[in-house]
Amino acid sequence: MVRIYSRSPEETHALGRWLGERLRPGDFVALTGDLGTGKTALSAGILAGLGVRRTGGSPTFTLLWEYEGRIPVFHWDVYRVEDPAELDDLGYEEYFFGGQGVNLVEWADRVRQLWPDEVLEIALSYGAGDRERVMAFTGSRRYRPLLEDLAHAGFGL
Repeated sequence: MVRIYSRSPEETHALGRWLGERLRPGDFVALTGDLGTGKTALSAGILAGLGVRRTGGSPTFTLLWEYEGRIPVFHWDVYRVEDPAELDDLGYEEYFFGGQGVNLVEWADRVRQLWPDEVLEIALSYGAGDRERVMAFTGSRRYRPLLEDLAHAGFGL
């Protein structure tokens, strides 16, 4: 596990951009954490790093937004999902297991049973101060090199 401390939304965004620049087709990024812990800021940075040209927050009222960046990006916000079966109508399996782009899933713990075997999970939580956030990165074998790079990248350790 790699633990990063962010002291501002701008730092969280910068970390997301760094991560997005390194993601590859087939990657599955699961964001978990309470409201206000920085999932939207991190997602915006990841999208920017993937070359997506958009501004603003998370999908919120839309379960899935598809973007073209340097590779396709499937941005999920499952906050309002009460039953993971709700994703069946969207054909989540084709996205989660298709390997064509990056799946970025906010509130991913709500559909944990649907995750593929290879996952990069980022658990966000409140830190010591009003603006501090803690991001705990864990990943399956696919993500070990990325986590090693992250541990030495100089972000708020």
